[in-house]
Amino acid sequence: MELRPLGRSDLRVPPLCFGCNIFGWTVDEATSFRLLDEILDQGLNFLDTADVYSRWAAGHQGGESETIIGRWMKARGNRDRIILATKVGMDMGDGKIGLKPDYIRRAVEDSLRRLQTDRIDLYQAHKDDPETPPAETLTAFADLIRDGKVRVIGASNFSAERLQEALDTSASLGLPRYESLQPEYNLYERSGFEGDLERVCAENTVGVINFFALAAGFLTGKYRSEADYAKSPRGARSIPKYMNERGQRILAALDAVSAEHGTEPASVALAWLMAKPTITAPIASATTVEQVKTLVAATRLRMLAEDVRRLDEASA
Repeated sequence: MELRPLGRSDLRVPPLCFGCNIFGWTVDEATSFRLLDEILDQGLNFLDTADVYSRWAAGHQGGESETIIGRWMKARGNRDRIILATKVGMDMGDGKIGLKPDYIRRAVEDSLRRLQTDRIDLYQAHKDDPETPPAETLTAFADLIRDGKVRVIGASNFSAERLQEALDTSASLGLPRYESLQPEYNLYERSGFEGDLERVCAENTVGVINFFALAAGFLTGKYRSEADYAKSPRGARSIPKYMNERGQRILAALDAVSAEHGTEPASVALAWLMAKPTITAPIASATTVEQVKTLVAATRLRMLAEDVRRLDEASA
């Protein structure tokens, strides 16, 4: 498996990150264990989760995904083989939200306990906190790195201006910097990342591990009409916005390129991302072992320049 540097850090990650928000939500613990076993067997050892996963589900309080990953790593004794990424900052209820130092220090201990580990490889600010000066947040992260509880830090859902401000703060104060960014980016959602945000990442060598890489499943091709919305719990909620002329044009291009390569549209959509010079590892999930094979196929697919151009044009 090809390994890529994450920003300027010493972390080397595979070209695809497995998104674990589904654990304890749309897949149960036993299925989660099978999926984790399979992805690790295939060399995909980069896992992304968050403390808030899956607080939105009925009866959940957050931490369900981290708990399952922790139980799996303990059962398999494989912590040293895993590049473990989690996040802090989203609303966990009872005032647990944001990036103030006191809260970060409490939240990391909760995550470490659920994950049953003594360290987090990539600890990410899940969203910007405009009420907390970057220097305070970064100093708190620096303390965690000094104490060996965190190796590298990253950001998610930051604007170009706020990411640059944080990077400048790190440089001026000699603090650890955000080595990665998680933006929404895929063949359909391009404008939010392409432009200033991509420029900041490129100019500062910030790794990009984009979420919604398959546009909530739309880019797999399994949603072709309203009748398909029932194929997943989030279908009726997430897919309608893609069901338009541009979305159909993207699917047609994916169908054509995947047919030429003898693979699936999802693999092509992910390979398109991996071919982008600013993308380190798109984040994608799977609920079955067969879907894991599709993810693995994407890491082995070598996109031709013509393939990338056709998809660029179809999704412009």
